[in-house]
Amino acid sequence: MKAIIYNKYGTAEVLKLKEVEKPTPKDNEVLIKVQAVSVNSWDWELLRGKPFLARLGGLLKPKYKILGADIAGQVEAIGKDVKHLLPGDEVFGDISWCGWGGFAEYACAHENALSLKPASMTFEEAASIPQAAVLALQGLRDNGKIKEGQKVLINGAGGGVGTFALQIAKLYGANVTCVDRAEKLNMLLSLGADQVIDYAQEDFTQKGQSYELILDIVGNRSIFDFNRILNPNGTYIMVGGPLLRILQCLITGPLYSKTSGKKMSILVHKPNRNDQNYLKQLFMAGTVVPVIDKQYPLSKAADAVQYLGEGHAKGKVVIRVEHENDQS
Repeated sequence: MKAIIYNKYGTAEVLKLKEVEKPTPKDNEVLIKVQAVSVNSWDWELLRGKPFLARLGGLLKPKYKILGADIAGQVEAIGKDVKHLLPGDEVFGDISWCGWGGFAEYACAHENALSLKPASMTFEEAASIPQAAVLALQGLRDNGKIKEGQKVLINGAGGGVGTFALQIAKLYGANVTCVDRAEKLNMLLSLGADQVIDYAQEDFTQKGQSYELILDIVGNRSIFDFNRILNPNGTYIMVGGPLLRILQCLITGPLYSKTSGKKMSILVHKPNRNDQNYLKQLFMAGTVVPVIDKQYPLSKAADAVQYLGEGHAKGKVVIRVEHENDQS
């Protein structure tokens, strides 16, 4: 099969399209004919080995040779212990906890990582949901305990997690302020943002506004800045960011919680099929839908990763996997 391989940390240039052996599913796994896979910030971080936490399990060279966690495709074969899936089923899921490998024509995954794809959902839409939408849902609902009428700030709202978070926050009846690049603001307004801020033109921490809930997706500001605009008893959740910001939150967050009642924490990614299925229902109801900026063929996966890594993506970036024997 064809797959995008990398054997050393580096820029997108180290990603190479190669012929490799088709994987064989274990007893509790299924073999998936991948039709689409989305690109996430984790792919960018694992590619570069930055921040250093991305090297856990592979200090000098990558642990996984094939990136890609959010896949959608058809079940081609099943292991003998698989109970809930059959060959031909159309599925999607986050396979980051069971081996990665989505940037390829075929991938293996534990059956518990996968949800059935509704017929009304394209493979590209399905591949956009698992990691980004689940992170947004868990950050707002589980960690943030979002409530109707709250003032919510989403920092880095224009990417994959942010566009899902905006839609979910509006579904809960929140008043949402979105921070991102100027070229993404009209898209955020079209998704229902109440206020938008171009971070290059305005310092959102100095506007005199405060918020009950802050979802920080990019970690580009100090936790001290966020503390200044967080209401008493408010909640700040860091979804991602550089190692220095993560350490700052880990050290300082508990102190703020004890002294001010403010909750400041880091969201720990927990792949969850139940959450995938809940988001599938929201999609089918038309209340939460993926925003897909660009689609690339598998042969251009390096360009897709580079585009996302540079911060240009308005929503999700998806790789379409075309098979030679597919009918046009």
